[in-house]
Amino acid sequence: MTIQTLPSYQAALPDTPYALWARGELDDFLHLPEGSRAEIIGGEIVVSPTPVVAHGNIVYRISSAIDRARFTDKTYPWTTRQVMTVNLVSFEQGYVPDLIVAEESVFEAAGEAEEVNLSPDEIEMVVEVTSKNLAIYDRAPSQDRNLRKPTKWWGYARVGIPYYLLVDRDPKVASTTLYSIPDQGSSAYLHRESWDFGATIHLPEPFNVAINTNGWKPWRA
Repeated sequence: MTIQTLPSYQAALPDTPYALWARGELDDFLHLPEGSRAEIIGGEIVVSPTPVVAHGNIVYRISSAIDRARFTDKTYPWTTRQVMTVNLVSFEQGYVPDLIVAEESVFEAAGEAEEVNLSPDEIEMVVEVTSKNLAIYDRAPSQDRNLRKPTKWWGYARVGIPYYLLVDRDPKVASTTLYSIPDQGSSAYLHRESWDFGATIHLPEPFNVAINTNGWKPWRA
């Protein structure tokens, strides 16, 4: 479901949705079911329900591929965390990626300092798996000027996160795309590489891992 920041809804809040989100107070006002998560995307409060099993399996498969690389090579720097927030302070957006990839030392230092979230410049890659009715928020903005609004693709590029891996389970798409070379001036990724479901994803350096997508399926139409 999506809760839009309509004037009547905002009037019931003691502060802006972003300010409440950044302070960790927004959920208290929304009375969300356990397991759901609220994000601030393009001026809207977007609420995601608990992911379905197929969604979670894909996230696990990506995380496991990186874990195997760490097991094989003790100098491999990358590791993952799920359901951590990314605060885009400069333009008041707040996201909860399905997966964050960063150096182990970054996660450890943030934990020691009791940080609420990582800063964008500490993140090497974010991963999103689309869900029915919410996929529009993960993709590049619509080219239709009347529909165009900021999305997470736009936000990740704007803060310069080097890689964005988008697994799109829409039956019309059914593919995974790695976006790279973020251009902060245009808030866009300049390069993309895609793989259909069933193909093996080959993440290039600095990750250098292969991800088997056999069994990945689009959501039921």
